[in-house]
Amino acid sequence: MSKIEEGNAHIRQAEKSLKTSLLKWRPDFEVAAEEYSTAATCFRIAKSYKQCKECLMKAADCHKENKSWFHAAKCIEQAVLICKEMGNLTDVPKLANRACNLYQMHGSPESGANVLDKAGKMLEATEPKEALDLFSHAANVVMGEDSPRHAAEYMSKVARLLVKLQMYDEAANAIRKEIGMHQQIDHGPSIGRLTVALVLVQLARGDQVAAEKAFKEWGNYCEAPEINTLEMLLQAYDNEDADAARAALNSPFIKHMDVEYAKLARGLPLPQQEYAVQPAGVTANAAESYSSPNASKLMEETKSGIENLRVNESEGPSKMASEETVEKDGVEATSSKKEEKDEDDDFEEGLC
Repeated sequence: MSKIEEGNAHIRQAEKSLKTSLLKWRPDFEVAAEEYSTAATCFRIAKSYKQCKECLMKAADCHKENKSWFHAAKCIEQAVLICKEMGNLTDVPKLANRACNLYQMHGSPESGANVLDKAGKMLEATEPKEALDLFSHAANVVMGEDSPRHAAEYMSKVARLLVKLQMYDEAANAIRKEIGMHQQIDHGPSIGRLTVALVLVQLARGDQVAAEKAFKEWGNYCEAPEINTLEMLLQAYDNEDADAARAALNSPFIKHMDVEYAKLARGLPLPQQEYAVQPAGVTANAAESYSSPNASKLMEETKSGIENLRVNESEGPSKMASEETVEKDGVEATSSKKEEKDEDDDFEEGLC
């Protein structure tokens, strides 16, 4: 008998256990759940994953009817793994959340957080936003059980994934939450490393003031290499010194951080300065000078007035010369007429 036939036989036994009769008033959910689980194992061996998933979900339903929350959650958790084998991750978030709720009902929240973590890792590469929700849910579940250390691990995954997605505002909030969780357990080294990460994220946001504030707030948790690196980096951005900023970002400490933060440091925009020394009389980023809309009209009127003055000045001397010539001609004409008259008088006296 093949595994497929064996699985079908167990399914028939499970369906028979769920039937009622005159003397059997209640279905036998416990036997049905066992038969469905055995059938799922047979189908998994035969690599018939679709039938395996269906049997696991039916087994979970039977366990829930018996209020066996832990076993129901186990069946759904196995169904999540089968989805991975099938290559169909569409139902993974829904199934993971159902399994987590059942584990919490049983009183095992850490097991529920583990399911969410597994599902998040499956979706991290293809559906990062769904993975973010699952990691955040896992952190909240564990934090509700007063376990900040485990909650910080899940929140760290949230922060790194947000940095990978370049969602820097949300990443800064996640890092602050992670710092708060480490403060509850007084784990200074982790807070120091997260302070460096927060400064890098704030610089990626373009908020230098927030980066300096983060260093002032949590810098006392940093070790000497971390303090030197951050002081050099912030001073370089304050002085707009690209070379010094590049040297700080290439420090061994930053290169050996988590992969996402190391990549963030490599791609961080460096400060830029147009002039190393500001020239005298030049104001950086100054607005253009104001020009009146009537300026061109006034300039044209001024030019025309100047031209008229020049023309008048050139015409003045020529006009005066012509007037002097006319007056001189008049005087010469008068004198000639007087001389002619004197000659006539002399002539007349001679005749007499």
